[in-house]
Amino acid sequence: MNERDFADLAAGHALNALSEADERAYQEALAGNPHWSSYVRDAIDAVAAISEAVAPVEPPASIRASLLARITDLPQTASTEPERDPGDVEDYAAAGPAPVDREIEADAEGTPAASAWGLRRWFTLAASIVAVLVLGFGAVAISQQLTRPAAVVALEQITTAPDAQSATATMPDGAVVTAHWSASTGQSVLVTEGMPSLPDDQTYELWFVRDDTPIAAGIFETDAEGQATAVLEGEFHSGDVIAVTVEPAGGSPDGTPSSAPVVTVATA
Repeated sequence: MNERDFADLAAGHALNALSEADERAYQEALAGNPHWSSYVRDAIDAVAAISEAVAPVEPPASIRASLLARITDLPQTASTEPERDPGDVEDYAAAGPAPVDREIEADAEGTPAASAWGLRRWFTLAASIVAVLVLGFGAVAISQQLTRPAAVVALEQITTAPDAQSATATMPDGAVVTAHWSASTGQSVLVTEGMPSLPDDQTYELWFVRDDTPIAAGIFETDAEGQATAVLEGEFHSGDVIAVTVEPAGGSPDGTPSSAPVVTVATA
């Protein structure tokens, strides 16, 4: 058995999916080649990572039928092993490595033997099952993780920072605006609730007011309920005042506020 074949067996062992013959071959190979144990650790870690990355979900009933149909379509071979007494369990580790059959070894290096072919057949099916689970059930969650708005990611980073701070201001019309910031991450985010939507030819623009100088920090829009989560572009400095103005669509044409702020939030 070569290392590649053992790596396949290690993966099957980690999945608890080896046949009795393949499990015996795995144990014998490991006992005779203890330096291959890294493949075992890698396989266990890979299976654990997959199980942790995909949240458990109830699969559709159609998946079971599809998998059974796929199994049915696979070529079947009769087992050549004699039936074993359930109580006759061999201690592979204590037995040590088994003698190597030169004919089988040559076959492993050349044309795959029946056991190796069966192993490949199992892993083809196992890979299909994993693909169905990950791509079928986990795709939505993975896609959501990869496509989360930058403001949401920044807000999470801020709120988990050791120096995370926030302050809230209420506008005259009752809208609530909360600024979140962290000097250690240099990030700041503004979250709005009930802030009025603007016509198409206008937009809200964010500003850092630093030493009485306004610094443009991006534009944002609110949804129908006046909610928005907007990350301020540029690095936050301790003591900045976060301000919002109403500007022409696309933002201030000259990089300075064209109107008085509709709301300000002090961070010091």
